[in-house]
Amino acid sequence: MKSFRLKHHNIPLLLCGIFYAILCIFSIVTGLIYMSGRRKLNPLELSDKFMERLSDPKKLKKFTVFMGFVTVVVGIVQGITSFAIIQAQKRLHYRIALGFTLFSIGSVAAKLKGKISAFPLLKAVAYVSILVVLLLKKTRELFSGN
Repeated sequence: MKSFRLKHHNIPLLLCGIFYAILCIFSIVTGLIYMSGRRKLNPLELSDKFMERLSDPKKLKKFTVFMGFVTVVVGIVQGITSFAIIQAQKRLHYRIALGFTLFSIGSVAAKLKGKISAFPLLKAVAYVSILVVLLLKKTRELFSGN
C-alpha cells in the first residue's frame, strides 16, 4: 500500500484531510452525547420552524437520540473521507472525497435556509474551500496516480 505522497507538496489537500479527521472526532463525540441524552440539540443547527415543531419534550428527546445516531454515522463517513483524501491514490478515493464534500455543502445550505448563523456559514466556507482544492488539476492528477 502506498502512503500519502507529500512529495507533491499538496499541503492544501493534506489540510482538507486533517479538517475531515477533526470533524470525524467532533461528530462522533457529539452524536454519542446526543444519544445518551446528556445534551439537547443545538438550535443553531436547526431552523426556528423546525424547532417549533419539536416543542413536545418527548418528541424532542426521541428526535435528539435519532439525530445523535445520524451524527455518529456522519462522523464515520467524515473519517472515511479523511482517509480517502490523505491516501489520495485512486479515483475511488477522489469520488468519495468529492461526493461527501458536495453532500456537506448541500446539507449546510439546507440548514442555512431557515437561519443564518456563524457556525453553519464557517462550515460552508470550509466545505467550499475543500471543493476548490479537490477540483484543482494537480489534485485530480494526484488521485489518478499520475
